[in-house]
Amino acid sequence: MNTVLDYGVGNLASVFNILQRVGGKVKILKDRAELKAASKIIITGVGAFDHGMSSLRDGDWIEALNEAVLVRKVPVLGICLGMQLMCKSSEEGKLPGLGWIDGEVKRFKIPLDSNLKIPHMGWNTVAIAKTNPLIVTDEGEQRFYFVHSYHAVCNNPQDVLAIAHHGYDFTAAFSHENIFGVQFHPEKSHRFGMALMKKFVEL
Repeated sequence: MNTVLDYGVGNLASVFNILQRVGGKVKILKDRAELKAASKIIITGVGAFDHGMSSLRDGDWIEALNEAVLVRKVPVLGICLGMQLMCKSSEEGKLPGLGWIDGEVKRFKIPLDSNLKIPHMGWNTVAIAKTNPLIVTDEGEQRFYFVHSYHAVCNNPQDVLAIAHHGYDFTAAFSHENIFGVQFHPEKSHRFGMALMKKFVEL
């Protein structure tokens, strides 16, 4: 069962719909006890880092998530803020992150004389950094939809799955064992996003 975490932060409906479209059996999780039956976990999220971590803490999700992801090795996909929460910390807030990925979340540092805007919003191409089970490497140029002002910086280059460019190269996706995170929104990325979600469902 593919489960989408309902911890009070995130666009659950769009992710639920795309999972159904690619043939996945999906359930919205409102009770942490239900994580014990999850075969896949999706953590969505929009908004500020501390708000996301506070919502996980206040809902008593963190221990159950750590058991599922770190002990039982359930595949997990973080989307946008959900990806950032998997890191150790963020410049956006003061609370520690989940710490599943050795990395920090940094704000875009675009030169003042640049015409680029923050947040980074809209379609952007990604370059695949390593062979992985989520984004196939033989389909040519792939484009995904982004909306964010912060991005993950991995301390271990081997964790970087894909790179995009906005003023400079940044991590668009990472992976470590059963842990996957994407900064873009696959649920808004049409056929490329559907292909990614189908790959996750089929893991």
